[in-house]
Amino acid sequence: MNNPRQYKIPDWFLNRQRDIKDGKFSQILSNGLDNKLREDLERLKKIRAHRGLRHYWGLRVRGQRTKTTGRRGRTVGVAKKK
Repeated sequence: MNNPRQYKIPDWFLNRQRDIKDGKFSQILSNGLDNKLREDLERLKKIRAHRGLRHYWGLRVRGQRTKTTGRRGRTVGVAKKK
């Protein structure tokens, strides 16, 4: 659906709320959504925001605990005894 506003769909139902550049509500389709997400992450990294840095480091972004959970990512090598 290219123009959901003509069908009286409310703002909270759209997937792009208050765009950073123009402040408008819009509905973005498949590859456009991927591009916007990548642009947002690049902007956060560029301005060195905390969220952007956590994305850059590959850590959890939304306040989850990281001490014991989520240990699937990077591996730390352990030397075997000879």
